[in-house]
Amino acid sequence: MPKDIETIKNNAAIAQFRFAIIAPVVQGLYPDASATAYYKRVTQNPLTLPDGSSVTYSYKTLEKWKSQYSIGGLEALMPSSRSDKGSSRALNDEAIEEIYRLKNDFPRMNATQIYDKLVRDSFIPATVSVDSVQRFIRHNDLKSARYPNLRDRKAFEEDSFGKIWQADTCYLPYITEDGKTRRVYCIMIIDDHSRLLVGGELFYNDNAYNFQKVLKNAIATYGILDKLYVDNGCSYSNEQLSMICVSLGILLLHTKVRDGANKGKVERHFRTMKERWLYTLDIDSITSLAQFNGMLRDYMHSYTTTFHRGIDTTPFDRYENTKQHPRRPLSREWLDDCFYNRITRKVRKDSTVTIDNVCLDVPMQFISAKVDIRYLPDDMASAFILFEEEKFPLRLTNRNENCHTKRNNLTIDYAKAGGAN
Repeated sequence: MPKDIETIKNNAAIAQFRFAIIAPVVQGLYPDASATAYYKRVTQNPLTLPDGSSVTYSYKTLEKWKSQYSIGGLEALMPSSRSDKGSSRALNDEAIEEIYRLKNDFPRMNATQIYDKLVRDSFIPATVSVDSVQRFIRHNDLKSARYPNLRDRKAFEEDSFGKIWQADTCYLPYITEDGKTRRVYCIMIIDDHSRLLVGGELFYNDNAYNFQKVLKNAIATYGILDKLYVDNGCSYSNEQLSMICVSLGILLLHTKVRDGANKGKVERHFRTMKERWLYTLDIDSITSLAQFNGMLRDYMHSYTTTFHRGIDTTPFDRYENTKQHPRRPLSREWLDDCFYNRITRKVRKDSTVTIDNVCLDVPMQFISAKVDIRYLPDDMASAFILFEEEKFPLRLTNRNENCHTKRNNLTIDYAKAGGAN
């Protein structure tokens, strides 16, 4: 992973961790007599950092985080340098997959036996300690030999609109548009309390930026939620979403690995959507994504105004009772700024940077400097450098045009080029 991307990912994880601790105070949801009492309670025991290490904080540190966030938002919670320099994740994805497989096929295998097999089969090096495997099995509820994958679940529901939104992606059938057949993905966001469908759109790609667009439209319409509950897919678990949520004051929650059923309300809605709507459609008659999205909007309106047995009313009526809870965005411009993707780049000597294979011209005063760039993946022409609270627009590189651009430091006297006096 490139160092700049790794740094952003680590910083986003730390900022999200810090915000998660102070979020009850930011959102006014702490149950204690005062904010200080809350800080003292949560710092009684060590807290686990994103890298798995534990640390004990003073309650005054949390007070400082809250003050910093109130003044500077996301950037104030970002570490000034990498806090996990020199550390690495002990168990890679392949080793984790193998642990799940072994516990499923051989539920009576203990952690030491699993560790020995992982080392023998080269899933992990011998330098990884057996404690790493033991901790993973313990923290992911895999200790039970009889029911290794059994989860402790309880029905839950928030008491107001906007306290928790659940989001997920559902695979829909292929459609043919302009002679090309492609899979359709439905990204949906549902409010936990009212079951209102606050956001939903169809795409040809299930990716992080498409989800960000759905979330942004939902917030522009209904306000800023308190918590966002999603799974660990790449669309929902990435540094850009973490930074967006911290900028907005949203607590980002993820289900446990391979336990998407925790998002029961959005999962159950996808089943309802298929039964009530999708299975009634003639898919072959759909010739464009825009047409399909129009059908989805009609379904969402129908669902919102139809009696829901689980809440004994319609989602819209339940939403109306507590719709004042969510905070409103400060302005549309402020909301747009929160949703810009962020990346750090070092400007080349030719005054350019490259993002996702797109070359951009940078103001020449930033040559050889590391800069903080904000951009939209589908609109690179809107990219800019943020430096000391000022925006410096970037421009898509046009090499032919640059060939004819006058430069202050390039003056050629053609009369003297041939040796004339």
